[in-house]
Amino acid sequence: MNDQPRRSARARSTNRESSVRFELSEFRIPSSGVTLSGELAIPENAVGVVLFAHGSGSSRHSPRNQFVARTLREAGIATFLFDLLTPAEESEDALTGHLRFNIGLLAQRLVTATQWAANHPQGRRSGLGYFGASTGGAAALVAAASLGPFIDAVVSRGGRPDLAGNALARVESPTLLIVGECDESVLRLNQQAYAQLPGKKELAVVSRATHLFEQAGALEEVACLAAQWFGRYLRPR
Repeated sequence: MNDQPRRSARARSTNRESSVRFELSEFRIPSSGVTLSGELAIPENAVGVVLFAHGSGSSRHSPRNQFVARTLREAGIATFLFDLLTPAEESEDALTGHLRFNIGLLAQRLVTATQWAANHPQGRRSGLGYFGASTGGAAALVAAASLGPFIDAVVSRGGRPDLAGNALARVESPTLLIVGECDESVLRLNQQAYAQLPGKKELAVVSRATHLFEQAGALEEVACLAAQWFGRYLRPR
């Protein structure tokens, strides 16, 4: 367990011209009266499956999450991106904003998707992990607390782990919090949440990066840090 934030140098990316071959399947998952859409991408000899929980106002098509997903597939990890909200809910939330901070709802839908993934042939033989961004980071931590050792690892990118509340103290999964150095308010919230996590954990601060990691090399560093974390902790079942 590391007690201090880690600052690492920029990492080179091979993401833009990825040549990794993978099998892509689209699916629809029923969840408490709604249907969630998503896609599962499985590279050859995948060692695990990472489910993505996107942030507020986003979807499975988020270019930043898609970028990270490509890097994970290059590392031999299957990726499972899906929409936490239906199209109708997204339209409603764009006007009211009342769903994006409903962490309980988002976490429950992530749990439902996890159960689906665990019953997929790839999921039955692979370790499972979560990658959460923004409010999706809180949903990932709440879901991980609910499922316990069933989730091998969690990575949060610019997340709001403070919104996980009392669930933080119940997270057993090794957890990596990645935050931009210049995202000062979110960095403070992550430092406070980090202190409450009881298990294996690390706080990685990306130099000169802001909330969306738009600076040159910043998102590449996020993706590489995530791939290393999942490579370390995902375990075959």
